[in-house]
Parts: sequence; structure tokens; C-alpha cells
Amino acid sequence: MFRLDEKIWFWTLLVIPVIILLFIVVQLWKKSAQKKFANSRLLKRLSPNQSLFKSVLKLLVLCGAFVFLSLVLVNPKIGTKLETVRSQGVDIVFAVDVSKSMLAEDIAPNRIEKSKQLVTQIINNLASDRVGIIAYAGKAFPQLPITTDYAASKMFLQNMNTDMMTSQGTAIREAIELAKTYYDDEEQTNRILVIISDGEDHEGDAAEIAEEASEQGIRIFTIGVGNEKGGPIPIKRNGVILNYKKDRNGETVITKLNEETLKEIAKEANGVYINGSSTSEVVDTIKDLLDKMDKKEFESKQIADFKDQFQWFLGFGILFLFIDIFLLERKTEWLKKLNLFNEEF
Repeated sequence: MFRLDEKIWFWTLLVIPVIILLFIVVQLWKKSAQKKFANSRLLKRLSPNQSLFKSVLKLLVLCGAFVFLSLVLVNPKIGTKLETVRSQGVDIVFAVDVSKSMLAEDIAPNRIEKSKQLVTQIINNLASDRVGIIAYAGKAFPQLPITTDYAASKMFLQNMNTDMMTSQGTAIREAIELAKTYYDDEEQTNRILVIISDGEDHEGDAAEIAEEASEQGIRIFTIGVGNEKGGPIPIKRNGVILNYKKDRNGETVITKLNEETLKEIAKEANGVYINGSSTSEVVDTIKDLLDKMDKKEFESKQIADFKDQFQWFLGFGILFLFIDIFLLERKTEWLKKLNLFNEEF
């Protein structure tokens, strides 16, 4: 398995098109200057060893050297050993509301960004628990299955937005139903579902399905994002607010945090409701709840003992630089004698 330590150094490869552009400019300038001095037939006799092929070859060798030296800075590594790690933890599935109402800015910067911040901080404080992610609006959609790869989970989380679901609405029931399929270990006694939402439930039967989930050993923690005063739902284009969502009567729609629904869901599933206005409070509460739970031991395989491979690329880079230095632009004598291109001398 490969791993790249410093991907930012790939930007140094932009020097290659600059070198190629400069080469083309210099060649055009040389050709123009030579035409003013003499015609092409006379130039061939005056400079019989001039070779465009060798010049292009030197350019390619130089570009190759820059490619290898860039890879040295990126520092590729290869995992040489597969380890089986035994860990203890619980399975936690995060169901994040991505409906349009989550664009309301009654909590900074807005509800959806605040939700992502909360989940990211919770994950940052986990030790060896497994996590999964669900996105839901009018429908529920699996984002990431149960995994111990926290980096991947945060990457998927940051890509979530309110445009990813074509079906709008807030179907908490479907999110809970989908979460049931996430827990693949029947012996896992502690199964946690964390619902992050403004509490809008267009189906109205989330509490009922939460009770069924509780019977299957799933505890549901709910986190409310927004405030009771609420706010309008902005309609944006390129980050600029063009208008606000209107109802059929042309009135601006005000979406409010519905804590009662979230509290009822948590109560039916032996869980806890947490107001999401304070990130530190949410993280501390979740941490305390998880610490009190029994942990299930599970195995996970991961690549370990990554070894640096930059020395190979450094060697090739230096070799190509030496070749470029000692490679002359004039024609090679033995190739010249072959006269492969029927040149006149």
C-alpha cells in the first residue's frame, strides 16, 4: 500500500510546462535569428552538427529529473507489513440532516456546517470506536459504512452538502431504518446512532421507529442544531444570497429548531438529547456517555511499518541531471554516419 506524505509538493511539477514553454520560445527565436543570418541550406553547411532531436532529448531528460525530484519532496512510502490490531469500542453511526432547512443561519455559520463541525470534533475525541455516516433529507443515503478509518470519515463528512439529495424533506424514520443495517456484529451490545438535525420530521413517526431500534439494542442520541427563534432558508448562487424560500402565499418560510421531536426520539431509544449550540458541551457529553458503556473487542487489519522510498527517486533524479549535463546538443558521430534521415552534409 502506498502513502504520500507531502502531496502539496506535486505543485512543483508546474515548473515542467514552464520549461517546455521557454524551450519553444528559445527555439523559435533561434530559428528567426538564423533566417536573418543565412538560408537553411547554408546554415546546414556552416553548422552540420546541429541537432534538434538532441535538444528535445535534453529537454525530456531535464523534465524527467524534475519529476523524480518532485517525488522526492512528496516522499512516497510503502507499507511493508499487515498488522491485526485488537481494539475495544462501540459502533457509532452519525445520521446528518442535509435538507434545505439546514442552510438556515440562526446558528453560525449555518446549521449544516455546524453539524459537520460537531461530528468532526466528536470523531477527533474517539479512541478506537468504529464509525459510520448517513446523510438524509427526503430519503436516507449511506455515506460511509462502519470503519475505524477516521481520516476517511472526516473526508466524506466534509463533502456533504444540501445539494447532494434530490429528494427534499426530512425523513428521520428512513435514517433510523438505514442505520439498522450498519451494525454488522450481532454480538455488539452497544450500538449508537447519533442524529444531528434541526428536528423537522415531515413523516411524523420517527419516535415509533426509534422504539423499534431500541428493542434491537440501538441507543439514539439526538443533537439539535439551530434555535427556537429560527431563521429563513436562504437561496444562494455562488455563495451569494439571492432570496429566501417562500411559501405558497409568498411569505418567507421561517424554520425553527424542534427540540421536542428530538427529545422524544432520544427518550424512546434510551438515549439523550443534546443542544448543539456549544461544541465543547456536545463533545464532552458524548464522551462521558461512551466512557460509561461496555466496550466490545474487535479486530481490524491495517497496513503498518511504512518505509520511505524517496531515495530511489532521488537517485534517478540525480542520474537524469548528470545525463542532461553531459548530453551534448550536437549530433552523435555514429548516428550521423548512419544518416537515418538522408541528410546532406
